[in-house]
Amino acid sequence: MDNMCKNRAMRVVVLVRHGVMPMELGLVHQLFGRARTPAGEPLYEVVTCALSPGEVRTDADFPIHVASGPEALDDADTVIVPATHELDETETEGRLGPELAAALARIRPGTRIASICTGAFVLAAAGMLDGRRATTHWNSSDRFRELFPSVQLDPDVLYIDEGEVLTSAGEASGIDLCLHMIRCDHGAAVANEVARVMVVPPHREGGQAQYVRRPVPEPQISSTGRARAWALEHLDRPLALRELAAQEAMSVRTFTRRFRDEVGISPLQWLTQQRIERARQLLEETDLAVDRIAADAGFGTAASLRQHLQAALGVSPSAYRSTFRGAEELVTR
Repeated sequence: MDNMCKNRAMRVVVLVRHGVMPMELGLVHQLFGRARTPAGEPLYEVVTCALSPGEVRTDADFPIHVASGPEALDDADTVIVPATHELDETETEGRLGPELAAALARIRPGTRIASICTGAFVLAAAGMLDGRRATTHWNSSDRFRELFPSVQLDPDVLYIDEGEVLTSAGEASGIDLCLHMIRCDHGAAVANEVARVMVVPPHREGGQAQYVRRPVPEPQISSTGRARAWALEHLDRPLALRELAAQEAMSVRTFTRRFRDEVGISPLQWLTQQRIERARQLLEETDLAVDRIAADAGFGTAASLRQHLQAALGVSPSAYRSTFRGAEELVTR
C-alpha cells in the first residue's frame, strides 16, 4: 500500500460479464464499502464496469444496469473479476474474447487483480497465472487443469495470494478474499470491524479447505464449537489437545477428526491462526511491548512471535506495527 493510496480512497473496479452472480457482485460492494477510517470516511471507492455500458444479464431472473464501460479500469487500484454462469471462450477454449482482451489491456501495470470462483479462468486465459499458484471452484478444477496446464492449481483451498494476483474458490470464499485484501491494506482492526457489521467470520486462512465434510453437525453428533470458543478465551496460555477435547467430552482422536471435518484444518493449525490474529490486533491497537503481546497471544516469547509472524506475513512485529499504526495516523488526519 503506497502513500498515495493511504491518502485517498482506493479504487476497486469490478468487471462483470453476462451471467454474473448477484451475490458475488454484491459482496464486493458490501465488504469494501463498509471499510471506514475511525472518523467514518470510506477507505474504498467501488465501481462496477462491463465490457460495454448497459444491461448485463445475471444468473437470476433479473438483469442489472451497469453505467460504466471498460474505461473504468484505467485508474483502478484493484480489479476484481467475478464468475459467470454463461460459458464463454475462457471456459470452453481457454482464450479471451476480443472485447475482454481489450478491457484487460487497459489495466495499469502493478494493479492488483483478483478473481472470485471461476473468474480465475479469465486471469489464466490472460496469462496472469502462468507459473503461479491459483485456485478456483473445486467443481471446475479438472477443466481448469486441462485448459491451463502452466498454472499451479490448488483446488483444495479458499484463496491464494500471489502478490499482485489473487484467486479464490466459490462464492463464499470471495468474502474471505475481500476481507484478506482489506486486512492487507488497512490492518486487522478495519477488516474485523467490516466482518462484525456483516456478521461473517473475521478471518479464515486462505489455506483452509474449500470443501468441509461436516460444516454443520449431523443430528446427535456433537460439534467442536464450544472448544473453539473456550480456546479463544485462553489463548494466552499453552493449550493441549487433550484440554480442547475435554471441553467436548471427546477423546483426542475423535476430537481431532471431528474438528478437521468441521473446520477444514487441524486444531493446532487453527490455534496458530487465532494466535497470529490476536497478535496482529494487539500490534495495531495497543502500545504494548512485543514481549507482552507474544505472551498475551500465547506465543510465549518475542522470538516465537517473530518466527510465526514472519512465516505467515513475511514481516517482523515491529515492521507490522509501523505499517498499520502509520496508516491509521494518515487516514485520520
